[in-house]
Amino acid sequence: MSQITYDDFKKVEIRTGKVIRAEAFPKARKPAYKLWIDFGEEVGVKKSSAQITKLYDREQLIGMRVLAVTNFPPLQVADFRSEVLVLGVEMEGGEVALIQADREVPLGLRVT
Repeated sequence: MSQITYDDFKKVEIRTGKVIRAEAFPKARKPAYKLWIDFGEEVGVKKSSAQITKLYDREQLIGMRVLAVTNFPPLQVADFRSEVLVLGVEMEGGEVALIQADREVPLGLRVT
């Protein structure tokens, strides 16, 4: 993988958000949830399709603070418009673990 500059990194808008709604997404090709994430006043509530069903139940996602890329173009996933990319790491078995701040931080803060 090639190296990038700090200016390249600054182009990626990664913000803190809180999951306020989570639904099953049976129309997705791979098991996924539909998420509604609140990023605070500046960004608002955005939707995301997330393949995180192996490690997370819908109920446990509500209220969870997550990090997401908020400046990607929207992506149509089946009948759902995914507006942000929730960040996670893929483990050996294919499970995706979400990346979170180590404390409760205000919604919408940008990763620097």
